[in-house]
Amino acid sequence: MSTRTFQLDQDQAPLHRALLRYRKRRIVSFDVPGHKQGRATPELTEFLGANCLSVDVNSMAMLDNLIHPISVIKEAEVLAADAFGAAAAYFIVNGTSAAVQAMILASLNPGDKIIMPRNVHRSAINALILARAVPVYVNPGLDIELGIPLGMAFKDVKAAIEKHPDAKAVLINNPTYYGVCPDVKRLADLAHENDMRLLVDEAHGTHFYFSDDLPLAGMDGGADFSAISLHKTGGSLTQSSMLLVGKRVMEDAGYVRQIINLTQTTSASYLLMSSLDLARKNLALNGAAIFSRVIQQADYAREEINQIGGYYAFSKERCDGDAFFSFDETKLSVHTRSMGLSGMEVYERLRDEYDIQVEFGDLGNFLAIVSIGDRPVAIERLIAALSEIYRLERRDPRGLMANEYIEPHVAMTPAEAFYAKAEQLPLKDCIDRVCAEFVMCYPPGIPILAPGELVTKEALDYISYAKSIGSNMTGTEDLAVEKLYVVI
Repeated sequence: MSTRTFQLDQDQAPLHRALLRYRKRRIVSFDVPGHKQGRATPELTEFLGANCLSVDVNSMAMLDNLIHPISVIKEAEVLAADAFGAAAAYFIVNGTSAAVQAMILASLNPGDKIIMPRNVHRSAINALILARAVPVYVNPGLDIELGIPLGMAFKDVKAAIEKHPDAKAVLINNPTYYGVCPDVKRLADLAHENDMRLLVDEAHGTHFYFSDDLPLAGMDGGADFSAISLHKTGGSLTQSSMLLVGKRVMEDAGYVRQIINLTQTTSASYLLMSSLDLARKNLALNGAAIFSRVIQQADYAREEINQIGGYYAFSKERCDGDAFFSFDETKLSVHTRSMGLSGMEVYERLRDEYDIQVEFGDLGNFLAIVSIGDRPVAIERLIAALSEIYRLERRDPRGLMANEYIEPHVAMTPAEAFYAKAEQLPLKDCIDRVCAEFVMCYPPGIPILAPGELVTKEALDYISYAKSIGSNMTGTEDLAVEKLYVVI
């Protein structure tokens, strides 16, 4: 159970309350959006519901404005900061990608360096292009048996800081897609001792703030910024997120808002914002009990899956106190290689043959997200399907590719490569050329190649194998991912 205490009344939901008042007044609309509370789009209204369309509205005095909040949105953000133990919180309606980009843009000027693992989401590297910043990549470490990247060892981050004392920030994932967490507190202290900010991509860690049985949350560990996806594990609508700000950088709070407004829409969805308001309220009031139940469900699923044979649903036993410092037990990460199937093959069979959609599959693992909306019957259905897949589909594991981390060879900054003159070539003709765009499997959206990196045979072999097992390849202008732009 969480021991977090709140200074404000977390039972309040000011934006939600304002929208209810708006609906009750039955205001005649001569502003946007043009569907006029759904009257112009009966099929859409029937699909989404009249209540939903009635509050899909424009900014106005009684509902505040996200780009310059002074009333109910501001009140909702203050409540969110209190709930998450932050000095400030900003509602984000462009997804957590926008929050990641905002915290990087707010911390770096053109030419500044940032220390980060290479297994970051594409949004972080996109931010480097926008900021014209310089990445200092740290090998995140690798669990050889599982074939997954980890969360950066303390000594490796310290070595990078010693080699690049002029860096302005350190960015970490907490957790990684697989549930791996670094030592947030120790890394925050290290960054601050060297006059650097600690930025946390916490897209998959919203729930950390509401349970003492889960890894340490970014704000609790002393982070300066944390980008959180309430929609992923907190119950809000897809695309709704928050950027949390720590006490050390509160003097820049106004500037952070300006940075957010560079890229965030001026027509913020009240559906998304009200979902943030209500999800925060639910988490603050009920999160401890909710995530206690979620952990129990995930632990039960792990135990049952590990009794099937062939699968390995891993957990805290993999922790090493460093690059694999702790593990998010709500992540049902399952290793599949020993049964002779890639994680992507299990992912596809679950979807196509059993109507079960898990988060993603890769070369040796798949991930099922267990969160606040899951029911025991769904857990049992997943276990039964996995048992049947093992019984019917297992084969000799020899020949399966194991490594999930491709060491980058950086030749240019992401911005230099992205804006450089480039030519499009077949993948096989790109070896030893500098990549000018991304190549990745999505999900999870971690680039195999990113702008500025040399195209290696190892990377091309990985791409070819990932395509052969059905991975969803994205990032290139060529939708077939058969050609790649490289710097001329």
